[in-house]
Amino acid sequence: MSESGMPSGVVSDAAPTTVSGRAARVTGTVRVVGSGLLGASIGHALTQHGVDVALADTSPSQLRLAVDYGAGRPAADDDDPAIVVVCVPPDVVADVVASELARFPRAVVTDVASVKLEPLRSLRARGVDLTHYIGSHPMAGRERGGAISARADIFTGRPWVICRDGETPAADLARIEALALDLGAVPVEMTPEEHDRSVALVSHVPQVVASLLAARFADAPDLSLSLAGQGVRDTTRIAHSAPELWVQILSANAEPVVEALDALAADLAAAAEALRAPDVPGARRAIAETIRRGNVGVERLPGKHGQRRRFESLVVMVDDVAGQLGRLFGDLGELGVNVEDFRLEHSPGAPLGLAEIAVDPAILSAAVEGLESRGWRIASTSD
Repeated sequence: MSESGMPSGVVSDAAPTTVSGRAARVTGTVRVVGSGLLGASIGHALTQHGVDVALADTSPSQLRLAVDYGAGRPAADDDDPAIVVVCVPPDVVADVVASELARFPRAVVTDVASVKLEPLRSLRARGVDLTHYIGSHPMAGRERGGAISARADIFTGRPWVICRDGETPAADLARIEALALDLGAVPVEMTPEEHDRSVALVSHVPQVVASLLAARFADAPDLSLSLAGQGVRDTTRIAHSAPELWVQILSANAEPVVEALDALAADLAAAAEALRAPDVPGARRAIAETIRRGNVGVERLPGKHGQRRRFESLVVMVDDVAGQLGRLFGDLGELGVNVEDFRLEHSPGAPLGLAEIAVDPAILSAAVEGLESRGWRIASTSD
């Protein structure tokens, strides 16, 4: 129990105002096991809300680095955490979860591993009491790992999958939902099976595809690579990921990943077959249908705030001079144009960038006219 008489770690109307400007939903100590990218990011975000964060890590240097960056304090032997968040590599998640449940029987233990079914099966096989365990997974990350890459806002607006079962106490579920909300995430309930099939499709297979495509560049001529634009950078951005981590993730979620890769391989084979003889009746239609199905699929991806709204885009030529982007955004603000999305592509061999700005279709013309009247050069629009 907390000093207020409430169980430690639940939502409290009496929670103090914090440095973030609002009250934290969770109270009590949150123990974070593993102080890498996700663990340290959780620590930064909770610390900003005034939550006591106790960090633990098998690597003393990683722990000291996370503490030095302000992600929390070193865990103490007499800590009595309300919540334990396990942020360790996938192949040791079950071991650490079992250990934390045994050590802190009053705490709710969750983990942030990107695969949920395999650790759950392992824990059940060992006969571990899972009453106070709730698997979870924030759909957030960066290409670079470690405490040095951690950020307090990494979870903001991102889904946080929570895998409860019929035995999960309502109070425990409330603690993990409150944790996700304090981190700025959006809680989403799924079964472990639903989660693993979903992430295979939208996370794990894209990683394999990006890595395979980027691998084609390893021996490519420099002249060919000099033509690379934003499209190929977008499709291979996640190819920077750590092989050691992804071997564990893909191995733990192999069945749904293989199923999706087999289907993708069949689609690739069909596209290649059509291109081998593009003049054969039906070949061009097959190629067109391949691209069209991609159009349909990408339209289903949620965009800003999880919406599926369509936006129009304009591309503005921006000189590679300090302050130009600031001036562009300042002009857009004065024109009353809300930027729905933005990306910047550098023009090879030219001292300028191409700023692609997504806007509401209703204001596209006004945005173009307003920017041109202020001296901006419009390279193209999507209308």
